[in-house]
Amino acid sequence: MSPERSKFTVTIEVVPPAGPDAGPILARLEALAALPVDGFSIATNPVAKPRMSALALCALIQQRAGRPAILHCTTRDHNRLSIQALLWGARALGISTVLAATGDFVALGDRARTTTVRDVDVFALVRLAREAGLRTGVVLDPRPESNGLEREIRRLERKAETGAEFAVTQPYYDEVSVRALAEATRHIGIPIVLGILPLRTARHAEFLHHQVAGIAVPQTVRQQMRQAKDPAAEGAANARKMLAAARQYLAGACLMPPFDHFEMLFDILP
Repeated sequence: MSPERSKFTVTIEVVPPAGPDAGPILARLEALAALPVDGFSIATNPVAKPRMSALALCALIQQRAGRPAILHCTTRDHNRLSIQALLWGARALGISTVLAATGDFVALGDRARTTTVRDVDVFALVRLAREAGLRTGVVLDPRPESNGLEREIRRLERKAETGAEFAVTQPYYDEVSVRALAEATRHIGIPIVLGILPLRTARHAEFLHHQVAGIAVPQTVRQQMRQAKDPAAEGAANARKMLAAARQYLAGACLMPPFDHFEMLFDILP
C-alpha cells in the first residue's frame, strides 16, 4: 500500500504506545474497520521520546487489522548497521513501504542521556530502503515559520532523484496553501500526500502554530476555533475541507488524530 497517481490514498498516522502493551491501540484501530482507509502510517519515537518499536507495531497491525502499515524510519535513532537490519527485517515481516525521515530533534534537556546517531543522512536512507526492495516515501516540511518552501522543494527534488517515490507533508489548514504546494511540487513527478492534523481546541491551534516547527495555523482558522461553540466539531470541519482540497490537488491524505482521538475520524471521513 502506497500512494499512486491513479488512486487517492488515505492513511492514518498512529503513535505507538509508551510501553509493551499494544492491545489497547490495536483494539482502537480494529474499531475503524468500517472507515474507507487504505492503511496505517506508524511513527517512530515521535518528538524524540521512547515508544514501542514501530516495526513491531507495524507487524501487529498487519496481523490484527488486516491493513498495510507504513514504517517510519529515522536517521536519528540508527547507525548504518541498525538501519540495514531494520529494513531487511521489515521486508521479512511483510512490510512493503517505509517513510524515510531525519526524525525530530532530541530536546536539550534530554541530551545528557539520549544521543542522536545520524550515521547516514536521509538521502542515504532512501537509497538503502530502495535497495532493500521497499517502496520509499519521504517527508516534506515547508517550514512556514521561516518561509522555507523553496528550500524544501529543492530538498524534495534531491530526494526524488535519490529514489523517493512519494512524499507526506506536514499538516496544512487552508486550501490556498494546499493549491500552492501542489503547483510548487508538480514538476517533481511523485505523489504528494497531505498531512491533516485535526484541531481539538483553540489552545491546541495556538500551540501548534506557535510552538511546533513546520506547522502554521492561519489566523482565520485560529479565530474560528476561538469563536466556535464546539471547537472539536470546528476542527473536524476544517479537516474535512483539507481532505477535499487534497482530493482536488494531491494524491492522498494522511490523517493524524491528535492525542489518539481516533473517534474524530468518523466525523471527517465520508
